[in-house]
Amino acid sequence: MRDLNTVVIIGRLSRDLNPSDSREFAYTPNGFARANISVAVNTSRKNGDQWVEEANFFNVTIFGKPAENLKPYLTKGKQVVVEGSLKQDRWQDKETGKTRERVYILANNIQLLGSSGAGQRTEGGYQQPAAGATPGYQPMNNAPQGFQNAAPQQSYQGGYQPQPSGGGYNDMDNFPDEVPF
Repeated sequence: MRDLNTVVIIGRLSRDLNPSDSREFAYTPNGFARANISVAVNTSRKNGDQWVEEANFFNVTIFGKPAENLKPYLTKGKQVVVEGSLKQDRWQDKETGKTRERVYILANNIQLLGSSGAGQRTEGGYQQPAAGATPGYQPMNNAPQGFQNAAPQQSYQGGYQPQPSGGGYNDMDNFPDEVPF
């Protein structure tokens, strides 16, 4: 039986992505981009009679075209939705000999929250967002050769996925006259 490993968080980026720092943005030996970001998620809990605010920080790794295309938008304070899976790395510390580990989120889907708008089609199928628009990326199943090693069972579509702006029951012009109850 296969276990379930899915995580969804909504929070704000705790720092700007620094593309010149190889720990934050780099290319794998296979040529795929990798971006490491940190997302702060605020929660509150009751401590006696008072509510106490606290922040939890989560490390997130993004691979492929989304890492490249989102690079200019990953700025401190930007609210994002991250959907992915937890990944654990273990290694032997060369100095102490102790086993070290870290847990992070391997992103399947990143959505920048904010205003949406229509974009223009550009080379490579990427739509440049209009002023104030934020792109979102969805996974796809046909990963390029070698990408499976960089991010197991994860692949990405490099195109901009505009969010629907109307239609359905939210659009009052298209509301059905007869409700079935």
